[in-house]
Amino acid sequence: MTDSLHLPDRHRATIEALVREHLPDVEVWAYGSRANGRSHEGSDLDLILRGPGLRKIPLDCLAGFTDALRESTIPFLVEARDWARAPERFHQQIESEHIVLIAAGESSE
Repeated sequence: MTDSLHLPDRHRATIEALVREHLPDVEVWAYGSRANGRSHEGSDLDLILRGPGLRKIPLDCLAGFTDALRESTIPFLVEARDWARAPERFHQQIESEHIVLIAAGESSE
């Protein structure tokens, strides 16, 4: 399913490494233009972070992850949001059109 995600392998590997470092046990979904096929090279990457039990991810962990993304070599904006903090009205939209980037339990292995 992830082969339809418009994300070069080297950038995906960077994101996966940062998730393992900062957000173990968090499931990561991509949504938006890079997941639905309407992106271009400069499009941002929208990520939704689903913590264990869909509980809120601690803010210090989120901040560490977003800072690491910003300092990475990924040449486009990566927006990462916590599922538990996202407005309910976005949940259905994201659920209908997403790609699982990291399944639950994959980041901690």
